[in-house]
Amino acid sequence: MELKFADRMKDFEEGIFQVLNEKKNERLAQGKTVYNLSVGTPDFKPAQHIMDAVAEAAKKPGNYKYSLADMPELTGSVIERFKKRYGVELVPEEIMSVYGSQEGITHIGMSLCNPGDGVLVPNPGYPIFAIGPSLANARLITYDLTEENSYLPDLEGMDDEVLKTVKFMIVSYPMNPICKTAPEGFYEKLVLWAKKKNIIIVHDNAYSDIIYDGRKGISILSVPGAKEVCVEFYSLSKSYNYTGARMGFLVGNKEIVANFKKLRSQIDYGTFFPVQYGAIAALTGPDDMIKEQCREYQRRRDALCGGLRSIGWDIKDSEGTMFAWGAIPEKYGTDDVAFVMELMQKSGVLCTPGSSFGSLGKGHVRFALTLPVEEIQKAVRAVKESGMI
Repeated sequence: MELKFADRMKDFEEGIFQVLNEKKNERLAQGKTVYNLSVGTPDFKPAQHIMDAVAEAAKKPGNYKYSLADMPELTGSVIERFKKRYGVELVPEEIMSVYGSQEGITHIGMSLCNPGDGVLVPNPGYPIFAIGPSLANARLITYDLTEENSYLPDLEGMDDEVLKTVKFMIVSYPMNPICKTAPEGFYEKLVLWAKKKNIIIVHDNAYSDIIYDGRKGISILSVPGAKEVCVEFYSLSKSYNYTGARMGFLVGNKEIVANFKKLRSQIDYGTFFPVQYGAIAALTGPDDMIKEQCREYQRRRDALCGGLRSIGWDIKDSEGTMFAWGAIPEKYGTDDVAFVMELMQKSGVLCTPGSSFGSLGKGHVRFALTLPVEEIQKAVRAVKESGMI
């Protein structure tokens, strides 16, 4: 029998993280040290009260039924969180849960787009920003993020004729992988522009609690009038280290939320009750852990970025996210994949090639701040001793 697969599968190459993981395992099997700064999985544990809430809920047999919908207490905890953290007033109709932002971004295009509709996605950008719309048979239109434009979209420079075909635009700050924040006033400008152009804004707000040097992480919904054109994905993965539980939310424009709920009702039967109880504990609990965790990420950033600069590799300080981003040394040209492989071979330091995030990521690398300061300092020494810089 000749097996024939969907044409779209031709667009999906073997994930770079899988390739890097195989190389990492080869090195470990040889008894060599690996400093894994590639995959962005938090190494912090969830707060005890969150784990206790999940454990207690998991002991009750009734919690193993289909949930079918979000518990009112969960919706209420999101309302409480957004009011306390962002000063944003939400109502239940403006909130729905998703199995993490990754899943939400994967599917929302299916509820918004007809085949061929345009979607604006950043270059460089997190891969699911492009993969999600492509699964909806949308037409990807990339917008460049360059140093010359402070890593912001050039809204006024976009072609009006092209914009007439665009259904929605994905925006994210602080942004993975480029680790940049948006300046004050950007979101106000973006909301006014989106209203004028009749374009929905989908904001991925995964990292507003991991932001450095006194900057302020905000919700786009705090901008007056944003709910007319905006929805926002809010994740518990990075702020609360609730990654494996897969819990996030879509909030904002109630029509978009209701439309997406209709789609997702055909896909699943609701989030597991113990996961919902853990999320309630997270959202209504104290912020002390989140703030201390952010301070620790900043110490790691300083150890990595400052450490690499001290040995001659000019990696700028990350402004936010749990990552750092920078150009590879000039003598290596723009072949970031070859550079990453050589770096791992000679130093044991594992990072991610920038080209996996889009064409404008070529010649760059991304580091995940997922090791303690002491280990990062060892990694920097290993890079220095490799003789590559």
